[in-house]
Amino acid sequence: MRNQLTTVLTVLLVAAAVVFTKSYGQKADGGPMPRVFLLDAKQMQLTRQRIRDGDKNLIAAWARLEREARKALAEGPFSIVNKAVTPPSGDKHDYMTQAPYFWPDPKSPKGLPYIRRDGERNPEINKITDHRSLDQLESSVETLALAYYFKGDEAYAAKAVRLLRAFFLDPATRMNPNLEYAQFIPGVNTGRGIGLIETRGLTQVVDAIGLLAGSKALTEADQRGLQDWFGKFLQWMQESKNGREEAAAKNNHGTYYDVQVVSYALFLGKKDLAVRVLQEARQKRIATQMLLATLGERVGVDLWNYQTSDGRSIRKALDFLTPVALGERKWQYQELGGVKPESLFPLMRRATNAYRDKQYQ
Repeated sequence: MRNQLTTVLTVLLVAAAVVFTKSYGQKADGGPMPRVFLLDAKQMQLTRQRIRDGDKNLIAAWARLEREARKALAEGPFSIVNKAVTPPSGDKHDYMTQAPYFWPDPKSPKGLPYIRRDGERNPEINKITDHRSLDQLESSVETLALAYYFKGDEAYAAKAVRLLRAFFLDPATRMNPNLEYAQFIPGVNTGRGIGLIETRGLTQVVDAIGLLAGSKALTEADQRGLQDWFGKFLQWMQESKNGREEAAAKNNHGTYYDVQVVSYALFLGKKDLAVRVLQEARQKRIATQMLLATLGERVGVDLWNYQTSDGRSIRKALDFLTPVALGERKWQYQELGGVKPESLFPLMRRATNAYRDKQYQ
């Protein structure tokens, strides 16, 4: 559902931008800007205004989003404490996932330590449901928050807040703010830094909280509790062995680590931390940092137009990918599962706004 909703939101924003530019000279509605970081607050306001005005260009996309929101009203609550396997800590409130490509060693009496089989997923991982619960929480809260923000129906906000309370705040069902046991390999370790990428969707939850801020359902106590949870999680990311390991990663794992740190830092009002990570990202993450560039706009750090000494930049990477998204060229490189052109559309939408260039539209 998460990818579907990202596409829906992209369609809404694109349509709103096109209609506003070509047909209207009106300003966004008079309400306060939502406190969001990866979403564009102004575009969100404009889209809300167009939806409430009955803009025909948005009818189909809004109807799809509202259908998903109505489904989400009947879902959850979600929690990681219901898993059948207990982490080494003995506390089911600790998040836990197993590395998917590792299998029992047939040469070992107990199968330990597990050994890697490239490209072969071990169905044993399905016994641990934490990742699924987290995905469902992220998707449902995002969907409900968007529906509430665009239409103002308190039922959507109330449901989203109940889901947030169950997952982050209720002592009986909350997740502890750490990923100590994510992506563990039986017989090898109890968790790895690579597991931190599994919480990248929490950046959507942070924006969802911002969209819910005007509702009656989200109380000051809720907001304080959520700030406390994300504050502790951010501290764990920065100080733990797994967190430091992921921070040093050179690939997309390192990039998503930065995206999370900056997003949570902005949510917590830690602007200095956000600026420091973004400035360091100029050298570390240039090939895959469009989300970081969007966050950089919030604190005046320009990554969109930054170029490394050897000529790498976000725009050059995007120009390489655009023909793939448009179906003009096939992806020539090996990828597990391949590359779907539609997965590039949200990136192109961000680029259209950043560069004011219609070639990405």
